[in-house]
Amino acid sequence: MPRTQKRVKKFEKRLANNVTHKTGNFFRSIGGFFVKVFKVFDSKLTIMVVPHSHGKVINFQTNVFALLLGLLLSIGVISSFFYFNRSSVSSKIEISNLMNQNRETLASLDQLRDENANLFKAAKRFQTSLSQSLSLLGIQQVDSKSDTSLSNSDLSSLFSTKEITTGSARELADIKELTSYLESAVDPIEQIGKMIKTQQSLFTEIPSICPIRSPNLHISMAFGPNMHPLNNQWYIHKGIDFSTYRSGDPVMATASGQIVNVGYDSNFGNFVIIKHNHGIYTRYAHLSTYRVKKGQLVEQGYVIGYVGNTGISTGPHLHYEVHIGSDVVDPAKYVNIKLTK
Repeated sequence: MPRTQKRVKKFEKRLANNVTHKTGNFFRSIGGFFVKVFKVFDSKLTIMVVPHSHGKVINFQTNVFALLLGLLLSIGVISSFFYFNRSSVSSKIEISNLMNQNRETLASLDQLRDENANLFKAAKRFQTSLSQSLSLLGIQQVDSKSDTSLSNSDLSSLFSTKEITTGSARELADIKELTSYLESAVDPIEQIGKMIKTQQSLFTEIPSICPIRSPNLHISMAFGPNMHPLNNQWYIHKGIDFSTYRSGDPVMATASGQIVNVGYDSNFGNFVIIKHNHGIYTRYAHLSTYRVKKGQLVEQGYVIGYVGNTGISTGPHLHYEVHIGSDVVDPAKYVNIKLTK
């Protein structure tokens, strides 16, 4: 037993010596490696600058470590220069794109402001026309003005507002004013629509439309005193002459009614006479042809014939008359005619 213990102790002592020896050798090897590396980096170098001329030779001493460090620093500086130069070019391109977008946005904003100005000009004309129409129809326009709101049902406040705001804030306030006015105008316009709907039959019973629809339509002779085109003497023209510079354009019934006479007259040429309600008659003369017959019922807008040059006429046109009972009246009073003579 004592011999076994002695053997174990000897073994442990040898093992400890071996570990200590190997560990020492390892650290000595590492130390030797670093010493060699340090000696390499600490190696002295002499750099000489020899000019081509007979000038003084410049030399300076350094070591490998300083040379490598300087080389790394130089590479880092050059790399940084190229990196930041590239970033600068990218930034300039982006700034240029942003400036172009800004110019386009400003141009669009100018166009928007111009359209906004045109919108308010149209709104002002709309206000005037609507106010006149409401006055003629006897409809009272609602004036909903509030102290706590920019809204006003009358556009007059919009166009007389003091210029206390500028830029987009002013335009936004104007749009709010316009929106408020249009909202308040809905009710009177609906009233006009209801009134027209209830009176729809009346509008079809009176000669309220133009007998010819054409972009070339004009008045060649108005109602009333005129110079006769053939004898050059003054006479009373009992109708309106419509011309389109050509024959064949459709002629429509200006109101619903019944055909009471069709035929040919040496003065009026081919003609049609329609009887309407409320004692109203209309005559359509100088037609090239007519496409209705006596006793036929026609609706407003129905084509009864075509523009011609029959009878006593100096060119293709329609002679149109309106009679109330035994009186001949100016057709322009029943039709909103604003055509060039």
